[in-house]
Amino acid sequence: MASPSDHKATIIDGKAVAQTIRSEIASEVRHLSDKYGKVPGLAVIIVGSRKDSQSYVSMKRKACAEVGIKSFDIDLPQQVSEPELISKVHELNAHPDVHGILVQLPLPKHINEEKVLSEISLEKDVDGFHPLNIGKLAMKGREPLFLPCTPKAISHLSCGQGCLELLSRSGISTKGKKAVVVGRSNIVGLPVSLLLLKADATVTIVHSHTDDPESIIREADIIIAAAGQAMMIKGSWIKPGAAVIDVGTNAIDDPSKKSGYRLVGDVDFQEACKVAGWITPVPGGVGPMTVAMLLKNTLDGAKRVIHH
Repeated sequence: MASPSDHKATIIDGKAVAQTIRSEIASEVRHLSDKYGKVPGLAVIIVGSRKDSQSYVSMKRKACAEVGIKSFDIDLPQQVSEPELISKVHELNAHPDVHGILVQLPLPKHINEEKVLSEISLEKDVDGFHPLNIGKLAMKGREPLFLPCTPKAISHLSCGQGCLELLSRSGISTKGKKAVVVGRSNIVGLPVSLLLLKADATVTIVHSHTDDPESIIREADIIIAAAGQAMMIKGSWIKPGAAVIDVGTNAIDDPSKKSGYRLVGDVDFQEACKVAGWITPVPGGVGPMTVAMLLKNTLDGAKRVIHH
């Protein structure tokens, strides 16, 4: 099924959409500050000195400053004990000016991630990883307090009837559409599929044990690629006109770059552009939106407390 060689997918500019959302958040923060004399607070906990984690954390802290959210910086050494980390979380749970708590993952091997995350107060779980939040997301007619940020970025359901942020702001509807989610992680694949289900899509999940993933992906009207495999999804796997949301961030060697590498998604972008109707670039697609949603969750957490 050869498509005309001049076809060009519409690029979904996550950076631009995120900027719009950030300015909406900034004006709400100003309103809270003027009316109540309070601003939202986000505590970001980082353990150790992993370069990638540090750059994510500094990006999140910078984003907070930009919209007027107060950032509480908790930097702990690599060898911090699990009880010490948990008591830090408890301290922040009790802190009235902290409305969101985020623990940057991964944590060092000697710390049980699940145990730490489940200690975060449900009302402050802005990452949306608390089992109760995921459980509510999975159940019909229930709403979690917070949606995980990446899924929310892709399919932001805060208005209850499926205003899918990146999709809806690009004019893509999900109702009755075939959506294929590639990957089943707790952070992206699983919650995204639950969200798409809530938005009335027909959802299939493709994972490492799936037989013939290509034939399943080829049926999709909407593809969410979150497998962590560089350029795994080829242009020939994509149905003409499909919407492709690429969550992958993979570093591949590129001697022409100063850093020696460049970032690519899980989709072969060049090929996909010739077939897809819409596509998100990497970088500049889902990434900036995820940070915007973290800010939005923090604002929402603060509003619940301040308006009471």
